[in-house]
Amino acid sequence: MNERTAIVSHGHRDAHRQRSRRSFLRTSLAASLATLGAGSALAELSLTDGAARLVATGSPRRMVVIDTDPGQDDAIAILFAIGAADQLDLKAITTVAGNVPLALTERNARIVRDWAGKTSTLPVYAGCPKPLMRALVTAANVHGRSGLDGVRLHEPRGPLETQHAVTYLINTLRTAAPGSVTLVGIGPLTNLATALTAAPEGAQALREIVIMGGAWYQRGNITPSAEFNVYVDPEAASIVFGAGVPMTVVPRDVSVKAPITPARIAAFRALTNRCGPIVADIMSAQVAFQKRRTGVESAPMYDPCTIAYLVDPTMFGGRRVNVAVETSAQLTLGETVVDWNDRSRRPTNAMWLTDVDADRFYDTLLARIARLP
Repeated sequence: MNERTAIVSHGHRDAHRQRSRRSFLRTSLAASLATLGAGSALAELSLTDGAARLVATGSPRRMVVIDTDPGQDDAIAILFAIGAADQLDLKAITTVAGNVPLALTERNARIVRDWAGKTSTLPVYAGCPKPLMRALVTAANVHGRSGLDGVRLHEPRGPLETQHAVTYLINTLRTAAPGSVTLVGIGPLTNLATALTAAPEGAQALREIVIMGGAWYQRGNITPSAEFNVYVDPEAASIVFGAGVPMTVVPRDVSVKAPITPARIAAFRALTNRCGPIVADIMSAQVAFQKRRTGVESAPMYDPCTIAYLVDPTMFGGRRVNVAVETSAQLTLGETVVDWNDRSRRPTNAMWLTDVDADRFYDTLLARIARLP
């Protein structure tokens, strides 16, 4: 290929990428809902019509529940969502065992809400203490024994809710209007799978499930083929992917394209509120871990990308695909098998994100964190 041909080819790819990003907002949710069939109540909710209906009922913001295992990046994602209160109506945080055991994930979630000044207004529910069928694998080596390495922690100022997280999810979905609830899964999907299995009728309330999980081009971060959240509970992930609900996936493929760098950390360090320097401390700990491990002074940005997608999906690009989860193989347990070319003839079940405008992402995150105490 000569130089001129290469330039033309590159230009064609850029133009195609721009067209893909422009069309993404129009097609992602509508295509997701189409997988449920024309007879479904959810199939009526195109992206535009669904938003209009929510506005008509007095709910212009997305109703959101975050299911999480804090976790450093989980903490930033929670703060991001709270800072985006003009767009996201965060109803609750449900916690699951993952990065660290459940006793720490629920404690950390309550600490994070304290940082954001939401001690008495944002409920936290504890959920499943272990995966559906396996022993718990944690990432304490990455996030520290507390799960929030790099930042000073205090005793949570508010209590944990007494209701189990799965019970909360079931009750919420059963009573919510069709297509009104967005679930954000940024840990192992044990709670979500349990709720959808115990009360499948609750799926009618879902506008979308957005998860951080899986990998394809970038491959795994806990095994050669598996991403951590899916690997910890592959059976739960398989259930959620097979539930027939609108679903968007933020995989490792995207997270590594929005790296945390010292220059990006500095912008958060310069904020004069409480939460800006906390976010900077957490990011610095993540970069320090990667530098010790690989010698590279940057780190992937995982869970906050799910919130960025909710705030502004036009900063992402992706494709509708079928995703299956490997639950039995010895070497590839937890692998997300993405069918890019319809080889399996299985119906599409997810929007798999592939690209992110990293500068827009960090600008958006910084603006939302700046709104916090």
